Amino acid sequence: MPPAEAIDSATPLARWEGPAIGLLDLDAFFASVEQLDHPEWRGKPVIVGGSADRRGVVSTASYEARRFGVHSAMPSATARRLCPQAIWTSGHYARYKEMSAAVMAILVDETPLVEQVSIDEAFFDVTPGRFSQESPVLICARIRERVAELGVTCSIGLGVNKTVAKIASEREKPRGLTVVPPGTEAAFLAPLPVGKMSGVGPATQERLRRMGIHTLGELARSDSEMLEREFGVLGPRMALRASGLERSGVREAAAEDEVKSVSNERTFSHDLTEEKDLVAAVSTISEMVARRLRKKGLKGRTVTLKLKFDFSRSRSVQRGLPHATDDGRVIGCLATRLLGEVWRQGEAVRLVGVAVSSFDDDPYVQLALFDEPEGASREERDRSALGRVTDALRDKFGDGVVGYGREYRLKGETTGTAPMNKADF
Repeated sequence: MPPAEAIDSATPLARWEGPAIGLLDLDAFFASVEQLDHPEWRGKPVIVGGSADRRGVVSTASYEARRFGVHSAMPSATARRLCPQAIWTSGHYARYKEMSAAVMAILVDETPLVEQVSIDEAFFDVTPGRFSQESPVLICARIRERVAELGVTCSIGLGVNKTVAKIASEREKPRGLTVVPPGTEAAFLAPLPVGKMSGVGPATQERLRRMGIHTLGELARSDSEMLEREFGVLGPRMALRASGLERSGVREAAAEDEVKSVSNERTFSHDLTEEKDLVAAVSTISEMVARRLRKKGLKGRTVTLKLKFDFSRSRSVQRGLPHATDDGRVIGCLATRLLGEVWRQGEAVRLVGVAVSSFDDDPYVQLALFDEPEGASREERDRSALGRVTDALRDKFGDGVVGYGREYRLKGETTGTAPMNKADF
């Protein structure tokens, strides 16, 4: 990709007809922010993740650490063996959110159509004539430079749709700008393995392999009826995306789309095998989720419990509530009842997660202190009010200022892994 100063209106890459969709992906984001805030760490391997001695997991590794084979979601103990000289930090998520907001502000300054999909990724629309007559390539080059001025770097993919933009953003990292001009997307996609396309995980790859489909070009040429028999309606859609013919627009998230679920999970430094410990974990995590619900002004009707037994085996189950709630005890009671459906006595559990979804139609309307949510009992209303008071105290004086007894049973037993649910920004 030519440098920005080498691109002008006479450059073929600068001329563009039709949709222009970009995908900005921040490079090794968490680790890059740590290196920005700790200049002495620059040029050195940095790993953001949980303790290697307490079964933590790598959240992000700097490019210096990646040269040793370290990558996200790797067990911290493995990462330490591969790169014993690495600098470790458990992460500073509030700081990452602050930097993410600064990057997204740059995008919004360039185009009003920005769709943030995670803390470090966003699609944006720079179609000529929609908001500007400027070349999409020039705009992307300028965005990349403006982000670098913040002290972190990004890679950008530019194409006619989201699928092409996403794959292009991963082509050249870090600091990449990969442009797939209109009309070349089929040739760009064809030789790539099917796993390069988002949404095609290991299980789908294996099913496609058994069908003799290994590349996106082969997928694009596959019989639609055969794909539909194997994958349902998703089969023909995969073929459409693989051919480069997808037409996916960028849209700003509407209020009701901003949050699909609110969740929290914890990995423990030792396996939980006793029912009393699992109940304590579920109750504590349910209260964490409830606090986040109250902070977002949300009440949900569906509770999901997730247990992970090792790196490859997990189970989850969900049930509905008679009415929407942000009460940690109500959420925790249902999640605890669900334990019997996914856990057997004595089975070792390394991770517990709780999620709440199915929000009210107008989740951003806050109830007044004495409003009574439909279907809620007097006891629940009292606990909801108590929860808001507890939240205020914790916000002002810190999480340790007040708590429930169950929260202390497993205090200090988590791995210290930084949040990896990037979608929850």
